[in-house]
Amino acid sequence: MTVIGMKVIYIAGKYRDSRGAWFIRQNIRAAEQAAQFVWQQGGVALCPHLNTALFDGLPGCADEVWLRGDLELLQRCDAVFAIEHWRDSSGAVAEVEHARALNLPVLFTYNDVIQFLVSAHAA
Repeated sequence: MTVIGMKVIYIAGKYRDSRGAWFIRQNIRAAEQAAQFVWQQGGVALCPHLNTALFDGLPGCADEVWLRGDLELLQRCDAVFAIEHWRDSSGAVAEVEHARALNLPVLFTYNDVIQFLVSAHAA
């Protein structure tokens, strides 16, 4: 089996919302759309919003376990896509800061994603 060198892009964005479950689902949907776009462009999307969707309050898991786990996943990626409203999320801000500390590219627009993947395929 041949291993194909696909680039993995971590989706960083707002998850929680104090206004309630409907707004959390909207945040999950926004991340899902970004992840679908990454896949459509030939990348691999790692989307923590979908990985642990609606796990809030899971018995035995303290709140910080989610961010620690997400930062562990992020370390294994090639870039981070910080989607709209990411600055409104302390978790997404921490993810972007962690990516920068790891010298990972941080992408902010759909065009940035395209350019990153095009340059990765050209290399």
